[in-house]
Amino acid sequence: MSIVSRLEEEKFLIAALIVAMIAYLLEHAVVELGRGVALLAAAVLVATIVLASIRVAHHAELLAVKVGDPYGTMILTLSALAVEVIILAIMMAGESSPTLVRDTIYSALMIDINGILGLAALLGGLKHGEQPYNDNSGKTYGVMILTAMGISMIVPRDKWHYYSAFTIVAMIALYGLFLRMQVGQHSYFFSYSYPRSERNKKSHDEQGADRPAVVSIATILVGVVIIGLLAEFMSAFMSEGLRDSGAPIAVTAVVVAAISAAPEILTALRAALRNRMQATVNIAMGASLSTVILTVPVMEAIALYTGQPFIMAMTPVQTVMAAITLIAAAINLNDGETNAIEGMTHFILFATFVMLTALGL
Repeated sequence: MSIVSRLEEEKFLIAALIVAMIAYLLEHAVVELGRGVALLAAAVLVATIVLASIRVAHHAELLAVKVGDPYGTMILTLSALAVEVIILAIMMAGESSPTLVRDTIYSALMIDINGILGLAALLGGLKHGEQPYNDNSGKTYGVMILTAMGISMIVPRDKWHYYSAFTIVAMIALYGLFLRMQVGQHSYFFSYSYPRSERNKKSHDEQGADRPAVVSIATILVGVVIIGLLAEFMSAFMSEGLRDSGAPIAVTAVVVAAISAAPEILTALRAALRNRMQATVNIAMGASLSTVILTVPVMEAIALYTGQPFIMAMTPVQTVMAAITLIAAAINLNDGETNAIEGMTHFILFATFVMLTALGL
């Protein structure tokens, strides 16, 4: 493929870099023009970050096709997680809410399980009826998410230095064992043997999987750097635009979670509509687990380094919504098949989350 053709393919990343340069040059002018202009600029940057994230996810998907499950979905979720952690770290360095990390992780759980998995199971169920997957994956993800959230987001934290250090060690230990199981002797938990006719079908992304892996890796790294630059300006514009506006504090957290989930939504929906629910379960549940079990130790380490703690204990409303979500997921992902009714239950929970957030609860 020629250089011109490759550059044309990466037009979203090139456009994102140009937008970042413009934001750098006009940052002070935009802030001085008032909250309305700052919010508009923030919205443009959010859209640009989403487009850049989609390209990063595209190349992660090409790598995923090369290595197959469960490694493939790990690459997809970790690429999205890298975007989320970078944005959070940049925003926490500014004048952000002490509950930003907590609200982002909670929002990611609602978006990934109720939004992504719910919508995918709903649409896939309407098209294909009952969609099979390996029920071991749903059970394993569910108990890991519940444990990780119980450790990091429910236990009160008076002596935060000690508990933060404990949380980091506990999360690393949990993820280390989970990773060994996922890629080792229990890797079959996270895969499903589809009929030969379905395995032979190639998606649009699979058809481009013959490109050198180094190209995709380099593009992912460049894309993450560009997203980091955009996130810095987005944080400044959003903080200025929402200042004294009366908007719920959690709005920023929902935006961050939605940015990282946007590419996963497209990938999960494509998989469900192709009747490959295992990939959808791996993406939705794997993204939720990665968000909790990896974002928490990174952000806790930053808090210990800077000496600035943040609030992780969930509110009563968040605790109830998270509990209902995980209980519903445990019931729905227990039999190895999803259907439209199960998808609808989760999607209604997602709609409830959106309404509660809009009401500031």
